[in-house]
Amino acid sequence: MKKILFLHGFFASGQCIPALALRDAFADKAQVLTPDLPTHPRLALEQMKEICDMERPDLLIGNSCGAFYAQMLAPVIGVPALLGNPHFMMTEFLKVRVGEHEYKSPRKDGNQKFVIDEALIQEFAELQSIQFCNCNPCYKDKVWGLFGEHDTLAHFEPMFLEHYNKSFHFPGGHTPTAEEVRTWYVPLAEKLLMLINDSQKT
Repeated sequence: MKKILFLHGFFASGQCIPALALRDAFADKAQVLTPDLPTHPRLALEQMKEICDMERPDLLIGNSCGAFYAQMLAPVIGVPALLGNPHFMMTEFLKVRVGEHEYKSPRKDGNQKFVIDEALIQEFAELQSIQFCNCNPCYKDKVWGLFGEHDTLAHFEPMFLEHYNKSFHFPGGHTPTAEEVRTWYVPLAEKLLMLINDSQKT
């Protein structure tokens, strides 16, 4: 059975609606891993790499901040990725949200509160500056972007197309509903998994 690693958005968790919808949609086709990611980006990337070393996923799916991570990770671990509404400028997102917040979906450790401060923003700034350094021609067709036509938070399709070739739209907002995941995310993920199968046969 194939494995998919889903990387959630900044305010979310591995129990968010897109994660649950993906797990349900792929129940008989693939194992969908939906870990809670640390708030701090370098810790998050370390955790993702550890999961990838242990689980060896066949596909990454990220949403928003999770797509920011997936883009950086895909060529490093050698798997394709589907980026849903990628937020490539997380510092812009965070600067206007300094202070204490609560995650929008349950976390396994029970800690629902976190703080956005200047140190966290600086961590993201350092990663932003090198986020496309691992791009290479082999991945231009292996990292796909999916963009909500009513997304009011992230508008990075032009930046995505500077580095990758496959861009798709869906009639939704920044965070997809369960139905939008089933209708738009799942078919594209299945196509990417088919591409893996085809490449393994040749």
